Amino acid sequence: MVKAVDIKAALEGLPVLDGRRPDTSAEEASAAFATLAAFGEGGIFAGSFNGESPWERHQQGDEIVQILDGTAELTVLTDDGPQVMELKSGMLAVVPQGCWHRFRAPNGVTVMTATPQPTDHSTADDPRLAEAFGRHESRVQNFSQG
Repeated sequence: MVKAVDIKAALEGLPVLDGRRPDTSAEEASAAFATLAAFGEGGIFAGSFNGESPWERHQQGDEIVQILDGTAELTVLTDDGPQVMELKSGMLAVVPQGCWHRFRAPNGVTVMTATPQPTDHSTADDPRLAEAFGRHESRVQNFSQG
């Protein structure tokens, strides 16, 4: 079934996740994000927050990230080292499948993502090293909060 989604209406009434931290609970983060539509084996999500997300990765495909309002620093851990991008309203980025990434938005951001599921999350400083040394602190979720 084909349908149009009013993103502004979907976000209306949702709280801004204020002071997001890597250890913010999944329930708290989920409350600030709307599921806009199913997409492939995942979904399209949108929400607003300020602070820092945990590291996340998607093993089933690339993730598309679009900044709807505000700015965010997106860090992607690649084989060549961390790649840091400053994203502002109107910009998008594609995070390659399997790459750990996180957002920092001290002044606030509204983000929309097309996210394959499941999503792995980690609060480790470097989830690749934690995983390599058996200290992987990740949890798997079927929802992404950007």
